[in-house]
Amino acid sequence: MKDQQTLGNILRRQGISRRGFLKFCATMTSMMALSPTMVPAIARALEQARRPSVIWLSFQECTGCTESLTRSHAPTLEGLIFDAISLDYHHTLQAAAGTAAEAARESAMKDNFGKYLLVVDGSLPLDNPGYSTIAGVSNKDMLEEVAKGAAAIIAVGTCAAYGGLPHARPNPTGAVSVSDVISDKPVVNVPGCPPIPVVITGVLAHFLTFGRLPELDRLGRPLAFYGNNIHDRCYRRPFYERGQFAETFDDEGARKGWCLYKLGCKGPVTYNACATTKWNNGTSFPIESGHGCLGCSQPDFWEMGGFSQALSEPIGISGSTLAGGIIGGAALGAASGLLNRRRKADAMARHEKVGVDDLKKDGETS
Repeated sequence: MKDQQTLGNILRRQGISRRGFLKFCATMTSMMALSPTMVPAIARALEQARRPSVIWLSFQECTGCTESLTRSHAPTLEGLIFDAISLDYHHTLQAAAGTAAEAARESAMKDNFGKYLLVVDGSLPLDNPGYSTIAGVSNKDMLEEVAKGAAAIIAVGTCAAYGGLPHARPNPTGAVSVSDVISDKPVVNVPGCPPIPVVITGVLAHFLTFGRLPELDRLGRPLAFYGNNIHDRCYRRPFYERGQFAETFDDEGARKGWCLYKLGCKGPVTYNACATTKWNNGTSFPIESGHGCLGCSQPDFWEMGGFSQALSEPIGISGSTLAGGIIGGAALGAASGLLNRRRKADAMARHEKVGVDDLKKDGETS
């Protein structure tokens, strides 16, 4: 790479104190579900980490994923991570345009071949490759070209991860996901419409620390962020268990903060960190703001019934009183949540052991 500065050098030059850096490392360690005892090892690894080149391609998208990222507050994890990478190509954020922009992309690919990270947002149109082009190159051809030299690919947003709204029936462009086109490179999906900024930067932080992508679930999502469904972590769940549901968005139940399941909340079947990480500096998330989860981090989320239509009618409910024992949906959600928590715990134990072993090896060879 052209820029061989370490992350430690970059942060010191920016006036980041040792205390601030360790606080950052502690936050990241917690975010990656590692033991607090890993903080010193993470700090050593990050101080020595080299500044990686990142190429960001935007295809059929609304720019919402980039907007989400740039709305993050500073100086926080997002700011520190993006100061620590070399974002060499990004349609929205780069100063260059036209020939100069494409020259920057080609130079980054050549200088960092086999080492750079490729970030993609937006789906790819296959029915008519010329439907969406950049510098006269179809999205599919550009993705395949840039993917060849990438160390790994991060598909940011539901469009890149699953095809997103462009993929919705009748899918006039033949929109597909990144994984539908690229099968010979590691791809991590960071879905959401848009995804949470800290999830995007968390994946980058993990790559900076360990030199590889985090452990993923069956849909290619980082388990640290998508290992639990929103229902399991929702502060309104006790109302669900008691059968207390808002029937309209402005009734007494809604004003009292009762469960929004009957108003279409998809929290029981949606896996994301919204209920814990939240948005806007941890201020709230859609359910806390009074609207049910749309399920936007799930494939084909618009097909899960209307956005204000319940997944199914709760069983044994009369008014706001639980009349028949456990609600069918709650029992199913609890069982599913327990199974997934066990799966996540096992994965995190493996993840932490591998992380410790890797950092020990690095210390022995340095």
